[in-house]
Amino acid sequence: MLPIYKKLFGSAPKDVQAAVQDKPERFKGAKTIGGVLLGVSLCGCAFAFICGAINGIQNGFTFWQFFARFLIMLYLYKAFDMVCFDWLLLTKSHFFQHYFPEIEGCESLKKYGFNLKSQIAKLIAFPFVSLLAAWICTMVV
Repeated sequence: MLPIYKKLFGSAPKDVQAAVQDKPERFKGAKTIGGVLLGVSLCGCAFAFICGAINGIQNGFTFWQFFARFLIMLYLYKAFDMVCFDWLLLTKSHFFQHYFPEIEGCESLKKYGFNLKSQIAKLIAFPFVSLLAAWICTMVV
């Protein structure tokens, strides 16, 4: 089983993945708090999607209105991910280098777009996910 930090850096560039080392907790329960915060953020994303579906059902949305709503939600989520996490936190602010100083010299942190293939795959998949979600919501109505 991979150490927790190797799992969290699974989408990071290969040189960063190789440099990251597992560390002892800074304080007792730090990893637990991090896991809870990660779970809360994932539940928050799912909750927003569900609230959008429920609101659309209550307001009698058509298939295309649901599709547009879900597509906009997913693309805004991805824009936030690409701007705030990939560009700001990883390449500009040196946020992760503060906690993982061993990744300071990694070349790929200087390049925005290190995970471009993964991002493009998600951007291509989002319309299909939105179609499926819209179809499910219209079947409920």
